[in-house]
Amino acid sequence: MSLQNQTQTEWDVIVVGSGGGAMTSAVIAADQGLSVLVVEKSDKFGGTTAISGGGIWIPCNHYFVAKGGKDGYDKALQYILSASGGRADEAKVRAYLDHAPKMIKYLEEKSRVRYAVAEKYPDYYQHLPGALPGGRSLDPELFDTSVLGDELDSLRRPSASTLLMGRIAWTARDAHVAMARETGWRFKILGLMLRYKLDFKWRRKTRHDRRAGLGSSLVCALRASLLDRKVPLWLKTDFRDLVLENGRVTGIKVVRDGRPMTLSARRGVILGAGGFEQNQALREKYLPQPTKTAWSATPPGNNTGAPLEAGMAAGAATDLLEWAWWAPTIPVPGEDKPRGVFAERAFPGAIVVNSLGRRFCNEAQGYLEFGAAMYKDREATGGHNVPAWCIFDAHFRFNYAMGPLMPGQIMPDGRLRKEWLGAMYWKADTLDDLARQIGVEPAGLAQTVTKVNEYARSGKDEDFGRGGNVFDRYYGDVNVKPNPCLAPIAKGPFYAIRMDAGDIGTKGGLLTDVHARVVRPDGSPIEGLYAIGNTSASVMGTGYPGAGATIGPAMTFGYIAAHHIAQHANDRG
Repeated sequence: MSLQNQTQTEWDVIVVGSGGGAMTSAVIAADQGLSVLVVEKSDKFGGTTAISGGGIWIPCNHYFVAKGGKDGYDKALQYILSASGGRADEAKVRAYLDHAPKMIKYLEEKSRVRYAVAEKYPDYYQHLPGALPGGRSLDPELFDTSVLGDELDSLRRPSASTLLMGRIAWTARDAHVAMARETGWRFKILGLMLRYKLDFKWRRKTRHDRRAGLGSSLVCALRASLLDRKVPLWLKTDFRDLVLENGRVTGIKVVRDGRPMTLSARRGVILGAGGFEQNQALREKYLPQPTKTAWSATPPGNNTGAPLEAGMAAGAATDLLEWAWWAPTIPVPGEDKPRGVFAERAFPGAIVVNSLGRRFCNEAQGYLEFGAAMYKDREATGGHNVPAWCIFDAHFRFNYAMGPLMPGQIMPDGRLRKEWLGAMYWKADTLDDLARQIGVEPAGLAQTVTKVNEYARSGKDEDFGRGGNVFDRYYGDVNVKPNPCLAPIAKGPFYAIRMDAGDIGTKGGLLTDVHARVVRPDGSPIEGLYAIGNTSASVMGTGYPGAGATIGPAMTFGYIAAHHIAQHANDRG
C-alpha cells in the first residue's frame, strides 16, 4: 500500500466493512472511476462472510440457464413476496431481481470471483408458489490463496466446522455429496484429502489449505480484486460516527491505531459492517428474550451496531430490528464462538426436544425457522425451550457428525476432549439417565422417541412432516429408507447436545430504498448515505428464501449503491 493511501483523508467513496457486500461495492465503485477506501474495525478482513458458506441466492442466474435450467422473474418475485411474511417492499425486491444476475455476471467477467450453480440445492420453502427444487443458489469455486501473498496473514480464517477434517477446503457441492452419502462420496473425500496432503510445497509453509472454499473463497477473491485495482483496505479502523453537513453525509469519524480521524467522502458512504448481534444491550432492546451475544456464531467483538446507531442518530428509519438470521448453535469449550448447526439437523436418527422431552418443529427445516420455532415454543410452553436438546443414539454417533463431534468411525468417544463431556455433550446408557442429566422430563422424552421410531419405520413424520419435501431431503442420507431424514433412536449409549437460540447475524437495520440509499421515516433519502447487508433491513422481510439469501442481496445492493453513486457523482442536491 502506498504512503499516499496511508495518509490520505479524502475519497470519493468510503466503504465501512470488508465482507462480501462491502468489498463488492468497493470493486464496482473503483471500476466506475471513483477513488475508494475500505475501512475495517477488525485486524482481519472478510467479516462474517469469511466464516460463512459463501453461497449467494440469485434467481435467473446465467449459470443455471447455461445448464438448461428454467426460472422466471415473475416466479421468483411471487416466491420472495410469499416468503417475506408480508414485510418485503416489492419495489426493492424487483430491484434485487433486476440487478442480482447482472451483478454476478459482472464479477465473473471483471473480477477474480468465480461461482458455480448448486443445481441440487433447493429453495427453503418448497410449499410456497414459485419455489424451485434447485438452481438459484450459487456456490463459490475454490480459490488459490497463494496469489494474496502477505495479505493472507490478515484473512479471517474459516471455522474448523466449515472445513473437511477441520483443515481441508471444499465446496458446498462437495460437502453435500459427502453428507448425503451419495454414490462415490468416499472417493470424493479421499480425493480432497490427497490434494491437500500432496501439496508438499504449501505444507512446508502452513497447515492451512492453499485453497479457500465457501465464504473464505469469496472474500479472498474479492480482496485480490481490490488489490488488482489498488483499492486500500485499512484494518483496525473503528467506525465511530457519520459526518453530516446540511443533512448530507460527507464522511465518517474513526479511530485508527488509537488516533481519532475524520475521513471525507465526496460522493458517498456505504455502510456494510454487519448487524448488532455482538452488542448485548441492543440485543436486549430489540430481540426476543432471552438473548445472548455468546449464542451468536459471528466473530466476537465485531458487529456491535455502531453504523446502525449512527444512522439512527442521523434520522434514519429502521425495520425488522426484532429479527435475526436465526440458527441454533452449540457452545464448544475453548472456542471463542459457538458453532452453528445447519445440515446435521436433517441427518436420520437425531431429534431436538424441549425440556418437556417433546419435539416442537421439523428439525430439518431452514435454520431461521428452526430458531424462530424455539422462541415460539418457549412462549407456548411457559419457558420450556431455549435451550433445546438434540438427542441421538450410538448408531447416529458412529455414522454422522453433530456439531464438533465427527462421526464415531472417524472420531470415537475415546478421542474426544475430556472437557467436552458434561459441558457440550452428555452421554448415558439409557434415555432415562440421559434425560435426568440434562434436566429433560424422562417420560416425555421416552414417549417422543417411541413415536419417532414408529415414524422411522413408516417413513412419515405424523407430527411435523420431516423429510417430506426436497429441501428436507437435501442433507438426508440417501441410503436410509423409506425416509432419508428419519431413523430409529434405539441403540445405547445415548447422547445429548445443548442447542442455543443462536444466529448468524441480525436481520433488521437501517431502512433503504431501491438504490440502497438510507431513508428517513418519511421516505426521503439521507443524501450521501447507503447501507447494505446486515447493516440494512433485509429485502427478504422475515423470510429466508434460499441458501445465500443474506450475502446475495448484500453484494447486489453493494453493486446498486456503487452504480448509483457513480451516476450521481456530480449531484450535490
